[in-house]
Amino acid sequence: MGDDAAMAGLASSLNVACGFHAGDPSVARATCRAAVEHGTAIGAHVAYPDLQGFGRRRLEMAHHELVDAVIWQIGALQAIARAEGAQVSYVKPHGALYNVIARERGQAAAVAEGVATALPGAAILVLPGSVIEEEAQAAGLRPVREAFADRGYLPDGSLVPRREAGAVLHDPEQIAARVLRMVSEGVVQAVDGTPVRLGAESVCVHGDTPDAVGIARAVRGALQEAGVEIAPFTAQ
Repeated sequence: MGDDAAMAGLASSLNVACGFHAGDPSVARATCRAAVEHGTAIGAHVAYPDLQGFGRRRLEMAHHELVDAVIWQIGALQAIARAEGAQVSYVKPHGALYNVIARERGQAAAVAEGVATALPGAAILVLPGSVIEEEAQAAGLRPVREAFADRGYLPDGSLVPRREAGAVLHDPEQIAARVLRMVSEGVVQAVDGTPVRLGAESVCVHGDTPDAVGIARAVRGALQEAGVEIAPFTAQ
């Protein structure tokens, strides 16, 4: 879906699909190998079991089912990473799961429990001010607030649904300028012009966004030109 090897040389960390919404053992191992070659951190990109919908459809799962699904995905990627002499150092929920646990405590608690069981004390990427941020802290995890370079924001700080206009941004220079403001001011402009305060520690570029490599290159260049140090949050 994208040039993962090129992204590994631009990003400071890679969210690697664990087979539930995308990827397979060989894709995961090749991606982990690229991460190792570039000194890039590896994260488990856990999702609902939804290959047909690329993990972007909500699923109703019992608490224990979601806990087990998270443990399974992290464990699988951890084994693949170790085969390349690396390890999974954080977790990033994907798609519909990410959005659901931002606002619903039941599923957020299940994800936090699954991560804490498989990777005690690990970092987990969260939407600022979300329910999963609270549940992660309660489970002894390190919630890391993230911002999205290539996604539109609503005034309440949530993401514009992908089916709506303005959900995905495409212009690399516009995105780079926007990320620079996120980093320097902690603010992003919502679709209606409202400034939204983020306080993020990490910035996400989606690997399946058209010209993701160009976007990542523009963002990295803008940050470096401004004197911003780019490093995996897991190293802090």
